[in-house]
Amino acid sequence: MKKETKLTRRQLLRLSALAGAGAALAACAAPAAPAQPAAPAQPAEPAAPAATEAPAPTTAPAAPAGGTIQVLHRQEYFKALEEELKKQTSEFITSLGYTPDVSTVNPEAFGDFIAKMQAAVAAGNPPDLAYHGNSISVMYDSDIVEDVTEIVDELAGKYGDVVPASAQRNARFEGKWYSVPFITTSGAWFVRRDVAEAAGVDVKQLPKLQDRLDAAIKMSDPAKEMYGWGLTVNRSGDGHGLILTTFQAFGGRAVDETGTKITFNSPETVAGVEWLAAIYTDEKYKPILPPGVESWTDPSNNEAYLAGKIGMTQNAFSVYAAAKRDNNPVYPNTAVVRFPLTNDGAVELGSGGAQWYTIFKGVKNRDVARQIILHFIDPARFTPLSGLGGGLFMPAYKNNWTDDLLKLEPAFATLKEIMFNPTDYTGFAYPAQPNAATDAWFATGFLSEMMANVITGKMTAAEAVKDATEKGIAIFEEKGLPQS
Repeated sequence: MKKETKLTRRQLLRLSALAGAGAALAACAAPAAPAQPAAPAQPAEPAAPAATEAPAPTTAPAAPAGGTIQVLHRQEYFKALEEELKKQTSEFITSLGYTPDVSTVNPEAFGDFIAKMQAAVAAGNPPDLAYHGNSISVMYDSDIVEDVTEIVDELAGKYGDVVPASAQRNARFEGKWYSVPFITTSGAWFVRRDVAEAAGVDVKQLPKLQDRLDAAIKMSDPAKEMYGWGLTVNRSGDGHGLILTTFQAFGGRAVDETGTKITFNSPETVAGVEWLAAIYTDEKYKPILPPGVESWTDPSNNEAYLAGKIGMTQNAFSVYAAAKRDNNPVYPNTAVVRFPLTNDGAVELGSGGAQWYTIFKGVKNRDVARQIILHFIDPARFTPLSGLGGGLFMPAYKNNWTDDLLKLEPAFATLKEIMFNPTDYTGFAYPAQPNAATDAWFATGFLSEMMANVITGKMTAAEAVKDATEKGIAIFEEKGLPQS
């Protein structure tokens, strides 16, 4: 296990004030990031792909009658999964002799979940357990979460190491786990295999960004409304994901390994910004860009891909799952491709992210919470639920990526490769452990603003990078991290 690089607890406490919004690092299509720094969740849908087997029944030894057990669940993209997990959780709690109170909460990292949990802990009335994707570092800094190291160790002993490798950077502090990895999620690149083959593009030979741009050129045919480059740099989770992938591919890094010093203003970052800006300004690339791409928001690339108008995009797995659910003709023609490598080939710029089971300080029924966790991470329950998730509800332990799971969906094999990336890639903060300062800086949306400054001609790439760096410095110094 890689040695942790982290701030001291005192520094982390100083950094916590602005981190609530900053936890949304990963965005819809972004590579893994703090708290998966995950992308804004997609709305729940009325239908879901069918698993190849019915979910296993939930049974447990009877226990003496108890009180009410309150469990909070994040909202799922697929309603069938959400309802089945709620049903099985309620049944299991009942089998233990307690009254279940299982409800769904706002899954957004930028919502009010953390504030509500802070208030609940302060009032001495926290829920018994919560499944969510919010920032563990912020909750740890706020001192509202229990040490659950013994539970994670027990699960790892049964089911193998936690994946992805970055999970420990998001929930393990001072050698202890403060949430239990429950599921993994990831984005990916999605490429129209039929369009690629017709253009002479091998979807297995797209290791770097330049390879993908070259492929997009070959795949584009505006006369047939086919545009190869279905990616935006507009303010959105997908746009920010592309921008950070690009500057990191060229060797730029937002911060150093400690996470306390900004290193964004570098020749490598400038080179990445220049390369990306050229795609949206150079006339030679105009045929590869779908109309209106400069103003796309998070749903736009999903809609364009599902409409059969773009050759490739990066996104959360929801676009693939929706194609399968709706029997969209793009589904059998979709190749799922891993994240690109850095230009030097040293790092794969994506490793997925975790979602958590969290036990809060002052919980009254910790042992029941522990039993729920162990029950649902058992592959007898987890695998059938995963089949309902369409790629959005995957295992967080290596040995639970079983043959039974992989046979449910061809794309699950690629998801496994992404999750098993040995690099503890932490998204925007890489190579550092995520902290509240990097989260707060990222959450300002400065990356899309920086690209807009270059694309509109307001600034050169060097000027825009310098401007963005100065904004980051102001945030870091406000947080007590001097930059000079």
